[in-house]
Amino acid sequence: MEELNQNNYFCSHIMELKEKQRKILDVAVELFKEKGYMGSSVRDLATKLNIKAASLYAHIRSKEEILEWICFGIANDFFTELQIVKSTNVNPQEKLNLFIDKHLSIVLRNRDVTHIYSNEWKHLEERLSEFVELRKKYQQEVEELISEIYKAENWELKSPTFTTRFILHTLNNSYFWFKRNVDSTVDITDEIRDKILYGLLGNHKS
Repeated sequence: MEELNQNNYFCSHIMELKEKQRKILDVAVELFKEKGYMGSSVRDLATKLNIKAASLYAHIRSKEEILEWICFGIANDFFTELQIVKSTNVNPQEKLNLFIDKHLSIVLRNRDVTHIYSNEWKHLEERLSEFVELRKKYQQEVEELISEIYKAENWELKSPTFTTRFILHTLNNSYFWFKRNVDSTVDITDEIRDKILYGLLGNHKS
């Protein structure tokens, strides 16, 4: 199935999972998107996999472990791409452009995963505090990047935190605005990038 292959794009370290675990993850993403994390059960997952529920526990610790794979997995991808952006030697506006492209690429190529990541992370229990700190750290690093870009371009930045949250919220929810297989990912990226660069930032195309 095409969508399952797309979901396998996210989180390079997911490839460390065993083959059966990756299959469970793919099917769980479908299930959580369809019924929500809280509305899904291990029995539902086993039914979709056509195995007995008890057999799942040979491969997973719990349903929550799958949610951990999803949330920490895509978060890892965001951090990886952010480090690439920060280490790239380009002018400030191109760096902001690159950050938007990198972050948005992960979101649009993993729409179901992003939906779960954005809406179900609060249901983490054992690693919730760890994940909250991870989200804060990412936002702080993005805020630092944006602040540096504003300073370099002599743009007025009244609220770095609000600007960062606005940009991340826009990027993270972009998957919701476009129908699958209808809108070009390139076109979507261009549209959102232009809205941020020439709208929020008050810059103008030459």
